[in-house]
Amino acid sequence: MSAAPIKVLVIDDEPPIRKLLRMGLTTQGYEILEAPNGKTALEKLGEEPALIILDLGLPDVQGHELLRTIRARNDGVPIVVLSSRGDEAGKVQALDLGADDYLTKPFGMEELLARLRAALRHQLQVKGERPVFRTGDLSVDLVRRIVKVGDREVKLSPKEYDLLRVLVQHAGKVLTHRFLLKELWDELTDAQYLRVYVRQLRQKIEADPEQPQYVLTETGIGYRLKAGE
Repeated sequence: MSAAPIKVLVIDDEPPIRKLLRMGLTTQGYEILEAPNGKTALEKLGEEPALIILDLGLPDVQGHELLRTIRARNDGVPIVVLSSRGDEAGKVQALDLGADDYLTKPFGMEELLARLRAALRHQLQVKGERPVFRTGDLSVDLVRRIVKVGDREVKLSPKEYDLLRVLVQHAGKVLTHRFLLKELWDELTDAQYLRVYVRQLRQKIEADPEQPQYVLTETGIGYRLKAGE
């Protein structure tokens, strides 16, 4: 089981375009949410997509108006706009309203994927996170969700990855059991669950899980990830 996929909300009223994006993005490991109109798009925001692809030509709402509404509700989610209009004024307006990028139809899938990765990297940098974290032989690519020890790719379960991601976000700092439990589970859970996942994570990324180099125990307090380089 690999890390939890990145959710992408595709807002487009053309079924063939949604199908093309669904096929192209799922093969790259993204999870797709679909909305054929503005009303559905606003409902899908509740599922907390990590990225939005927005077609400006929607049947029920003006595209720029929807972009403004989405930005008012979520000022951090990256938005890549698709449009059949190539006019500069429409592009400038979309970017001024908070779009991260703008692509004119027809577009190439490889270019779209590259722009999505760039938008995700930029979001991480804005939040003060590095797109790729490294400490020793351990590297964590927070955009592609790829974890490696040396040249070996490590397959993590979604919860193991979430644990490592939280540790990476606070690398070098001691995180209490309570803080980690709150970050990883909606309800406060028994600390034994946390110990199980820490043990599983160490078995996958540590040369010797009994003498860890990366995920360090702070006795009676919590855990700390060795600071990045």
